[in-house]
This record gives sequence, C-alpha cells and structure tokens, in this order.
Amino acid sequence: MESYTEAQERLDRFRRRDHEGIGELGRTLVFDHGHRTQRSTVLFHGMSASPHQFIDVARALHERGHNVFVPRLPRHGYGDRLSDALAAMSARQLKACALDSLRIARGLGERVCVSGFSLGGLLAAYLGQFHRVQRVVAVAPFMGVSFVPNAFRQRLSDWVLARPNRFLWWDPIARERQLPAHGYPRYASHAVAHGLALAHEVLQDAYRHAPKAEELVVAINVREPAVSNSAIMALVNQWNVHTNGAVRVHRFTDLPIAHDIIEPKRYPEVAQRVGAVVVDLIDR
Repeated sequence: MESYTEAQERLDRFRRRDHEGIGELGRTLVFDHGHRTQRSTVLFHGMSASPHQFIDVARALHERGHNVFVPRLPRHGYGDRLSDALAAMSARQLKACALDSLRIARGLGERVCVSGFSLGGLLAAYLGQFHRVQRVVAVAPFMGVSFVPNAFRQRLSDWVLARPNRFLWWDPIARERQLPAHGYPRYASHAVAHGLALAHEVLQDAYRHAPKAEELVVAINVREPAVSNSAIMALVNQWNVHTNGAVRVHRFTDLPIAHDIIEPKRYPEVAQRVGAVVVDLIDR
C-alpha cells in the first residue's frame, strides 16, 4: 500500500511534468489536507480539456474531507491552444497516467474513488475494470462515437490510425475562439482513435472478467450527441452480469443536447447542476 509520503513524492513528479510550456490553468491540481484522509478522489478531465475543468468539483470534495488529485493528462494543457502536442497522445500513455494517478490516490486516502468525464470517464472505467478501487464514477465515458455502431469501434480506430493524423475543430464556426481558454479548440484524429482502442480493450475484458472496483456508477446525458450511450450501456450491462445488477446508472434527463456538461466556462448553469450531482455520486 502506498504511504502518504510516497504519494507526495509521486505528486512532485507529476508537478515537474508541468514544464514552462504548460498554461497556468492547464496544470495538475491537488487539494490536500496535509495528511492521509479516509477518502481520496482522482478526477480525470476530458480530451483537449485540462484539470481546471474539474475545479469546482474538486473544491467541493475537498470541503467534504477528500484529498483530491486532478492530473493533467498526457499531451494536454499547453499554453499554446493550437499546439500539436495532442497528435502524439496514445492509449499506452493514458493507461500509464491513470495507473500512476491511482497509486497517488492510494497514498492520499484509505478509500479511493476514481472519476472522470468523457475521455476521463473512460480512464475511470479502465481503472475500475482492471484495478482495485472502492468506487468508480464515470460521467459520459467515451466508450464509442454516437453515430458509429459498436461492432465497428475497433475497425474505425484501426482505419483512422492507418491514415495521416489530422486536426479538426470542435466548433468549425467559432474555431480558435471556442471556450474555455484552458482547453484546445481542436482535436487530433489519432487521439480519438487511441481512445476508441482503449474503450474496445475495456469492453472486451468486461465480456470475460468481472470488474475489480467495488462500486460502479455511470452517469449519462440522455440527449448526448457525441459519445455513444449505447456503447456505455453495453459496458454497464456486462458489469451488471458480473455484479448481479449492482451498477448504478444516473440519467440526466433535463440537460441540453450537448456533450461538454461539466466545463463551467462553456455552460455555467449546466455545469453547476451536473457538478453538484457528481459530487454527491462520489461522496454519497
């Protein structure tokens, strides 16, 4: 078991990763009570976002007694919003970051919750499938693309990775003016493909093996336009097979047609409502 001192040493290594090219709001966040607490939480941000995406949730959990760690994911957080760093992100890097983050959380608290949104929700699901944690809270996890049938997930990933890496605008109209300022307005096609490959790995293992997490919670927006709710529910169904239906699913039924429901700089009212629910799901 990781000690609090070992966790601090690992945290120092994470902080050193935040070199001068990382933006002020793109850096790893830690909300620490100065000692090992009963509960600790890791929050993984979404693709092209940054730890600041979870600033309000992290503060609320800290006020409830958690030690909270919000790592900067690989190739994210650069001060230059048009950086091409995301082009080099891989599934291997994501898994290594997730596992390092879990080790830190084990030193920060007796009981560990891993949570995340979108790509971060996928990382929470990955840890819950392969590693022992007390609770997983995956919010709109990126298990697939909404318009792509689940059967074609791996084929799409392979097809994209076999072609040149391209950058595309999240919003072709707003382009570089898209908020938030601490996130990238573009995404790399290969980064999405690596996310799909990791999602496929998690789902394939879920068909064969029970998840290692003790408690599993998934939150979805029923009006989700981007990630695949059917792929998310395929994972939930497999988890339920292994856990006798113990997975809790929270459905947001009154949200707009939008994917980024957690970023306070994009949809402040929505993010406030969703964030409050996420805090309760983690801390219930």
